[in-house]
Amino acid sequence: MTDRSFAARHIGTSTADQDAMLKAVGQPSLDALMDACMPALIRSHDGLNLPAAITETEAQAELAALAAQNTPARSMIGLGYYGTHTPAVIRRNVLENPSWYTAYTPYQAEISQGRLEALLNFQTMCADLTGLPVAGASLLDEATAAAEAMLLARRAAKRSAGNVFAVDRRVLPQTLAVLKTRAEPVGIDLAVADLTDPAAIPDGAFGVLLQYPGADGTIHDWTPTVEAAHAAGALVAVAADLLALTLLTAPGDVGADIAVGSTQRFGMPMGFGGPHAGYMAVRDSLQRQLPGRLVGVSRDAADAPALRLALQAREQHIRREKATSNICTAQVLPAVMAASYAVWHGPEGLRGIAEHAARAAARLAASLEHAGTTLAGGAFFDTVTAHVPGRADTVTARAAAAGVNLHRVDADTVTIACDETTTDADLRAVCDAFDAPLADAAPIRIPVDLRRETPYLTHPVFTAHHSETAMMRYLKRLADKDYGLDRGMIPLGSCTMKLNAAAEMEPVTWPEFADVHPLAPADQTRGWQTLIDQLETWLAEVCGYAAVSVQPNAGSQGELAGLLAIRAWQHARGETDRDLCLIPASAHGTNAASAVLAGMRVVVVACDDDGNVDLADLDAKIARHADRLAAIMVTYPSTHGVYEATIVEVCAKVHDAGGQVYVDGANLNALLGWAKPGRFGADVSHLNLHKTFCIPHGGGGPGVGPVAVAEHLVPFLPSDPMSDEAGPVGPVSQARWGSAGILQIPWMYLRMMGAEGVTAATASAVLAANYTAARLRDHYPVLYAGAHGLVAHECILDLRELTKTSGVTVEDVAKRLIDYGFHAPTMSFPVAGTLMVEPTESEDLAELDRFCEAMIAIRAEIDAVASGAVAVEASALRAAPHTAAVATADRWDRAYTRTEAAWPAGVAAAKYWPPVGRIDNAWGDRNLACTCPPIEAFGE
Repeated sequence: MTDRSFAARHIGTSTADQDAMLKAVGQPSLDALMDACMPALIRSHDGLNLPAAITETEAQAELAALAAQNTPARSMIGLGYYGTHTPAVIRRNVLENPSWYTAYTPYQAEISQGRLEALLNFQTMCADLTGLPVAGASLLDEATAAAEAMLLARRAAKRSAGNVFAVDRRVLPQTLAVLKTRAEPVGIDLAVADLTDPAAIPDGAFGVLLQYPGADGTIHDWTPTVEAAHAAGALVAVAADLLALTLLTAPGDVGADIAVGSTQRFGMPMGFGGPHAGYMAVRDSLQRQLPGRLVGVSRDAADAPALRLALQAREQHIRREKATSNICTAQVLPAVMAASYAVWHGPEGLRGIAEHAARAAARLAASLEHAGTTLAGGAFFDTVTAHVPGRADTVTARAAAAGVNLHRVDADTVTIACDETTTDADLRAVCDAFDAPLADAAPIRIPVDLRRETPYLTHPVFTAHHSETAMMRYLKRLADKDYGLDRGMIPLGSCTMKLNAAAEMEPVTWPEFADVHPLAPADQTRGWQTLIDQLETWLAEVCGYAAVSVQPNAGSQGELAGLLAIRAWQHARGETDRDLCLIPASAHGTNAASAVLAGMRVVVVACDDDGNVDLADLDAKIARHADRLAAIMVTYPSTHGVYEATIVEVCAKVHDAGGQVYVDGANLNALLGWAKPGRFGADVSHLNLHKTFCIPHGGGGPGVGPVAVAEHLVPFLPSDPMSDEAGPVGPVSQARWGSAGILQIPWMYLRMMGAEGVTAATASAVLAANYTAARLRDHYPVLYAGAHGLVAHECILDLRELTKTSGVTVEDVAKRLIDYGFHAPTMSFPVAGTLMVEPTESEDLAELDRFCEAMIAIRAEIDAVASGAVAVEASALRAAPHTAAVATADRWDRAYTRTEAAWPAGVAAAKYWPPVGRIDNAWGDRNLACTCPPIEAFGE
């Protein structure tokens, strides 16, 4: 690395910094540190076969050459992906703004009020448009949302209900493909039928899924079907197009229990398949069974309104295999984009956009009918289905030659989807492909009895920001409320909050990547295909696996894909009885939830006093379940922050019993360049590109969780959701390459870092964690350590004894850190009463020291409480965080000074003020409100 290399800019500590840190740790060099803390058995010595590192300018030029191989033609393919105009004020102030994209999931609500408000806007938007009272804060995509609706319906069904889930034949093909993947492992039978006939609902159905409008564009009055389903004891889910719902009767108004769908066309580019925010809305009685995240309104210490994640904020870590879903976080940044789009356009603007699409489709339909083309159905919103016996290939080819992509359904059928971006020139090109003259304007084809009459988006937020000045300032006010990496270190353990470099982020919005439909012809997507092929090859190389699929659009979906691969491989060998998954007690909660969704039973393996997998307990569990053992899921390094010396032995024991080894890639930032899971015994892993490979967390998504497998599992990678030939394992996401639209980020990271840079980053991350542990060990016990007292890339600070002697809790410390200008480490995971710290390689020594000094100062505050100098209830710790309103109030009657409250030692000159005080979570759950409160609630 040179001082001008990207790696030197990505890694925060200089050579001089590292020398000082190594001295504190007691190691002579980075190599010596890695030798001391990492077991020799897992070490790889063959290096990484990556292209040599190049500069930012060179990497962007190389990527631009790939982008030039794509042809972003005008897409009229539809099927859940539509052209949309991203308002410049939103693109500039949200999508391209590090204040939004570098933040983490809003578990620390007091420093997340901006994005929580944006997500509340999202929930309100979805609830209003669907006519259902409660909506979640986003899901991964429409197909995943439909699968979650299926599982929710089964959970809510009467015990006497059967195992059949009925699906209308007009459901989007990718949705049906994902439903098949998700249904079979958990024993659900899918029944596909024409459900416009209520009599077609099969006996024993616990739930029904309808598409509105259908994949063929048609719209139907689903009231009779809904009534028949309810009479049979089934719940009804409707997959609905939110833009269409500005014109169509809302699902809730026809009796639907659940609505799901995508918000892609609310300002988020197609991105070759994603990322886009899925949504789910439900009736009141189902709100406590919602998967994913739900933002609710509560109050803070001053009784002011405050927002936070409601109900099951970290459900997987609490309920594990009993969780409602394995989805941890979803698509927060795309959800913020969609909500901002609704705020910008307002109800009248959205309706105008919908009417534009509907009028374009009606005009096209009239043109084709006048020319003698037969169309499907009578009523439609924005998509026209044309019957052209034997001519579909000719029509689509002629349109493509004119720069417009249509959807070929079969040899006799073509669909054409209109959208916000459709122009007269587009309609004329399509008509020319059909040999039809373009007709004059025609009335929209929505029957009067299906037209919406109920209001929507009536909250003032959707009408107050329609000038660009007002919108810019609103987005700035929201961003200023939050704490992201643009403010300071976010030392969240097991989250790897590292630099998201601007050079990596810029290509995301390049139109040659962003404006490509995932079903565009292959000759128009050569650049995308090359990028994905290269990235999958590089990822397989750095992890020691045979192949990678980037389809999973979250770490949770990567887990599911890996377990489904194991299950399918064992079934192919005739070992269908292997359905048991061993999971250490320290594992991520999503592991257990994913195992259940893959049709496996979970057996927990104990950990010993040092935090390692208890080999005696492992032996006992293997002996007891040998014939049923499917897999073990382990995180490496462990979530206890150490390199377990016995990992190779653990792998061997499971293999000897006929099982497979799943190594969770959550902590890959401690391995890259030094060890490869595929070489030390693992059969499959998922990788978190939103951690190790620099995709930003986006405030809670998007993420990408590729699944990496050994040679024998390659045939069992997720299949293409749009392929006519299903593979042994179906798709886990609705697009073949998942959230392809952000894969430029890890591509740029690996291309600019190269093997040397990646290896140096890992060692630097491990050094930062050990330096932090060394500085804080005398003040807070470090709960677990490996060889020579060293940790891996994170360390756990044990506050349990301090809590016993002082009454000060980990929550008190976490909230007090806000006053010092920091986001707290991970609280009470994997061990209750602890803080898990992961500083990453991107922080410089000054920031590491600032954090350590804040923690040391807080220890002095704890000691003051323990000594009796101040009561815990009267302390700054219990009252934290302190807002500007509190610190500047006329009256001050606290046991500490204003300076001690808001400007404790070491606070940076750029003081961060939390917008609210400590939030009362319990009050919010007792008084659940999950849509925008009236504006009066924020008054004095």
